[in-house]
Parts: sequence; structure tokens; C-alpha cells
Amino acid sequence: MSFRINSNIASLSAQRHLGNAQKTTHKALRALASGSRVSNPGDDAAGFAIAERLRGQLSGVEQAKHNANSAVALIQTAEGSLNEQNNILIRMRELAVQSASDTVGENERGYLDKEFSQLISEFDRIAKVSRYGDKQLLTGSNEQFEFHVGPFNGEENIIRFDLNANTTAYETEIEDLNIRDKDDALDSIKSIDGALSNVLEARSMFGAAQSRFQYAVNNLEIQKENITEARSLIADADIAESVTELTKGQLLQEFGAAVLAQANNDKSVAMRLLS
Repeated sequence: MSFRINSNIASLSAQRHLGNAQKTTHKALRALASGSRVSNPGDDAAGFAIAERLRGQLSGVEQAKHNANSAVALIQTAEGSLNEQNNILIRMRELAVQSASDTVGENERGYLDKEFSQLISEFDRIAKVSRYGDKQLLTGSNEQFEFHVGPFNGEENIIRFDLNANTTAYETEIEDLNIRDKDDALDSIKSIDGALSNVLEARSMFGAAQSRFQYAVNNLEIQKENITEARSLIADADIAESVTELTKGQLLQEFGAAVLAQANNDKSVAMRLLS
């Protein structure tokens, strides 16, 4: 057995292993504290890059979902107004049918016409005040909306919607209707039926668009779930594994410190030989 005083290979080896144990311990502690397996590029350069790219895509999916839901909200705003216009037309038709019968006299027709006239005014007012932000929805603006409903650039991430619904009293040809006599009442029934068709056509257009946007939202929710899972597999720390690595690192540190102390004690053995 030989003893050297200029070099202590055992001590150097013990220091190296102790340093590795400390790195293992620190990495496990960082993973447990952050919940992330790759909190910096040095942990896993490729995994870090992929995880960050997926994180960017995930934020895009979240915003695209918000955009699609906003489009649904716009459509629902218009649909709510159209529903009330539909109800008004049905009530107007009821009044016209009543006025067309000789079970009411001229005075009664005058009373019916007052309500009829007020309903026309309200029908027109609803069309003109139906807005989403500063955009009028039921006055035939013919504006084309573009909703970005995908996380990337490209036509496939855009849904276009033409806002050409016009349900004003003038456009639906009910502006000048009245039911003050039987003939006017009978003519009004026909005109109201035409207005109902216009309103129903607008409702079907908005309904079809809402259905499409709802499917887009559903697809984005599925994408969000799958991308989150994919990123989690790469970036998230396995708590059980990290705890195991922490325990292992702490034990190795204790053993390494004990071995280092023993290795440093070799020089004192050499001194005793001199004595």
C-alpha cells in the first residue's frame, strides 16, 4: 500500500462524486419547487424548445377559442332581436286577422290599429338598435366579418361571415301597413307573411353560422386538451420520480461527505508513518 502527499486521488474522486450528488439534489429540488422537469434549456435543450413551442401554440388556441365565442355572442345578440321581431310579427298578424272579421266594428278597428302601428315602430326600432359594439346587425350593412379561430396564420384559420340581414320596417315592407278597415287588414296579412319569411331567413342564416362556430369552439377545446397533455409529458415534473431523485441525491451527498472526510484523512496516516 502506498501513501502520497502531493496528490490525493481518492479525495478528488470523492469531491467529484459529491458534486454530482449535489447537482442531482438541486435538480430534483428545482423540479419539485417549479413543477417543471425542464425549467431551463440546460435540463433538456430539445425538450425545452418543443415545450415552449407547444406553450405558444396553446396560448394561440386559447385566444382563438375566445374569438370564436365572441363570434357566437355577436350572433346570439342578433338572434335575440330577431326573436322579438318574430314575436311582434305574429302579434301583428293576429291583430290583422281580428280586424279582417266583421265581429269588430270601425271603432274597434281603430283601437286595434293603434297597437298595430306601435308594433311596427317597435319592430323598426329593434332592427336599428341591435348592435354588437359599434356594429349594426340588422340594417343590411353588408359588412364582411373575419374571425380568426385558429392558432396559426393561413386561410384555414379564418371564418368569414357576411352581415347582410336587413329587417327594418322599410326593408320588410311593413312600414306603411294599417288595419283600419277590412281590405287593409287582409292586405296586411299577406305583407306580414312576407316579413315573417324575411325574418326567418335571417334567423336561419345566423343559426347556421352559430352552429359552425360552435363546432369550431368544440374543436379548439379538444386541441387545447391534447396540446396540454403533450406539453405536460415533456415539461411537467414527475413528482414521484423527483422525490426519488432527491432522496437518492441526499443520501449520496451524506455518503460522499463521509468518504471525502476519510480520503482527506490519508495524509495524517502518512504523517504517523514519519513518527
